[in-house]
Amino acid sequence: MLDPLLRRWIDPSLNRAGAWFSRRDVSANTVSLAGLAVGLVTVPLLAWQQYHAALAVIVLNRLMDGLDGAIARHKGTTRFGGYLDIMCDMGFYAAVPVGFALARPDNALWAALLLASFVCTASSFLGRAVLAAQRGEPDDGARGTKAFFHAAGIVEGTETVAAFVLFCLFPMAFPWLAGVFALLCFVTAVARVVEVKR
Repeated sequence: MLDPLLRRWIDPSLNRAGAWFSRRDVSANTVSLAGLAVGLVTVPLLAWQQYHAALAVIVLNRLMDGLDGAIARHKGTTRFGGYLDIMCDMGFYAAVPVGFALARPDNALWAALLLASFVCTASSFLGRAVLAAQRGEPDDGARGTKAFFHAAGIVEGTETVAAFVLFCLFPMAFPWLAGVFALLCFVTAVARVVEVKR
């Protein structure tokens, strides 16, 4: 929901950084994979309850995720690059609930619920992209230049990162924060199904 607003704010800086890296022949795919590797460090950090360090890693991962797209826009986007980017995103998103589940046994049920909601939102998002491709439906470009159709929703990348930040700042509140966010994810998935049906 907030992705278009955030992109207007951060894209100029990311595009300058993307141009700098592309001139040095750094590939977007390399940055995507490096970002995933960095993001997966959140699992042990969260398991050891190093929440502030995990928060720093989450922010770094998201910056790298923005940077890979900026590099791709300068060097040329590819279908594989878009595929790899979303795969790395989903891998990272799944890692954070796993880390919280390992941190405290009380978190496990809520982390599992959150992961289930992520499966639903990811399925609704990617399924919508497939339908858009089959219909020849263009992306509106509100979320920047993308390799494939990006469906809008109540919960998108910005909201997910905001939730992760809250999880790290208030780790003892993870169960109810995760429950609320999971509910929003389920609502997002249902809304996309309804939108596709219409």
